[in-house]
Amino acid sequence: MSPLRITARTAAPRVAYALEQQGLPPLLARLFAARGVQSAQELDPDLAQLHPPAELKGSAAAATLLADAFSQGLRLCVVADYDCDGATACATLLRGLQLLGAAPEQLDYVVPDRAVHGYGLTPAIVDLALAQGAQVLITVDNGIASLEGVAHAKACGLQVLVTDHHLCAQDSTGAILLPAADAIVNPNQPGCTFPSKALAGVGVAFYVLLALRAELRQRGAFEGQAQPRLDGLLDLVALGTTADVVKLDANNRRLVAQGLKRIRAGQMQAGVRALFEVAGRDATRASSQDFGFALGPRINAAGRLSDMRLGIECLRTDDPVRALVLAQQLDAINRERRGVEAEMRERSEELLERLMPQGDPPLALALFDESFHEGVVGILAGRLKDALHRPCFVFARGADGRLKGSGRSIPGFHLRDALDLLAKREPDLLAKFGGHAMAAGATLAVEDPTRFEASLRAIASEWLGPEQLARELRHDGGLEHETVTLALAEQLDAQVWGQGFEAPLFVDRFQVLNQRLVGSGHLKLRLRLGNSGPELDAIWFRRDQTLEGSPVRLAYRLARDSYQGQARLQVMVEALA
Repeated sequence: MSPLRITARTAAPRVAYALEQQGLPPLLARLFAARGVQSAQELDPDLAQLHPPAELKGSAAAATLLADAFSQGLRLCVVADYDCDGATACATLLRGLQLLGAAPEQLDYVVPDRAVHGYGLTPAIVDLALAQGAQVLITVDNGIASLEGVAHAKACGLQVLVTDHHLCAQDSTGAILLPAADAIVNPNQPGCTFPSKALAGVGVAFYVLLALRAELRQRGAFEGQAQPRLDGLLDLVALGTTADVVKLDANNRRLVAQGLKRIRAGQMQAGVRALFEVAGRDATRASSQDFGFALGPRINAAGRLSDMRLGIECLRTDDPVRALVLAQQLDAINRERRGVEAEMRERSEELLERLMPQGDPPLALALFDESFHEGVVGILAGRLKDALHRPCFVFARGADGRLKGSGRSIPGFHLRDALDLLAKREPDLLAKFGGHAMAAGATLAVEDPTRFEASLRAIASEWLGPEQLARELRHDGGLEHETVTLALAEQLDAQVWGQGFEAPLFVDRFQVLNQRLVGSGHLKLRLRLGNSGPELDAIWFRRDQTLEGSPVRLAYRLARDSYQGQARLQVMVEALA
């Protein structure tokens, strides 16, 4: 196991004091200052504080294209992706286009089958859309690297609007390659100065709708009537943004905060309500954790093991009965996914015992087994990365017989850049690749995962040093004993936390009053905070041994737990500090 380095977040006292003077409670002021917040305005969730769509390169051209398509009665087809971001983006765009005046018969969508079509706008997906009568293609959460697919669509006489947030493709010299689309909306395309580079695919789709509404308003489409409201789509935007684990900068936090506000007030799509129900979560207390750990995985499961149209239809329907039926199907698929994942994890542990008999992980890891499921390799790669704190790739055999892998990385190792370098050093090894700093995918042209792993390790040896190879757990210091209450846990839970804006982690000394192992390797404890503080119930998940000695210094989070209808405070232990 990698060494664990526990460090304190530092909050500039002057900034924390300034936030207090602007009305924030002292603890929240300290927490937000430690996360780089400089003023209370950054925390203002009002939609008027969003960066305007006019600043997003390509949005004006996209709005013109879509408004013209409306006036000409053209058939629009959304090309979705098979993850939660892609599903919510598709549902958001379809709902929004109809709100803005598109007739239902003008709208359709296609979504690739992970095993059959692969990722993005491929020529095969273009042909599928053509067969459905499409005249305008709109990609969501994909398309920026679909050079061949866009070229095929244009050759077939289609108009193409690419909306995406992924990084652009590059040639062998590192030059940026853009698809020959009629319009491209992507905060990460060259020349785009939009302040929020972290928009998810669903966020980009929402911005396109804002730009389209402005264009239609300018054309007089809403004369004599109130312009359509798009804020009713923010539950979907919040769900997709959180589930895609993009950085929660100020702009994204506003989108998520507004979505949560509407859900807590009972204002949500029928499918979102149904997903809360089947997940056993209380929508009136919705949090970003619900999106990331309850709703998102259920939608993602459809794209991993079945057909993402189930997820999209659940989010599109206004019929609560149909929504619940679809949500129940997604829940069942997610249970199946858990079973597949458990089998793959068991097999991966066997493989790891051979690879690292002394328990010391290599600098980078690539696993392949014929039993692995293509739809679950990303989840397993993430689990391994978390356990070993190393860049990890997991490969499975695809429907076309090729080995297709998904990777997850650690800070300091940009996974897509590593694949780009690997492709230059081993030009015959990769058929294709793409992704981000922390997550990427690759298909092998040569069936040689061992060679891939060796090349990845060589790059890791050049890029990673002891500092990057040590796990880092950043904490927010200790808490005053009298503040450790259920009310504080609820206050913290009401905030928007996520990637790049992590939920608070505290460190304090506890007396261990009693402890026992429960379930499949969890430690349940009764603790006293300090020498004379409150007694607290605590749980440490995936801890298969009891603590030695007392007192102990623990890194922990506060959570609201509900038991037999009664809310109570629970301490979630993360590590020995």
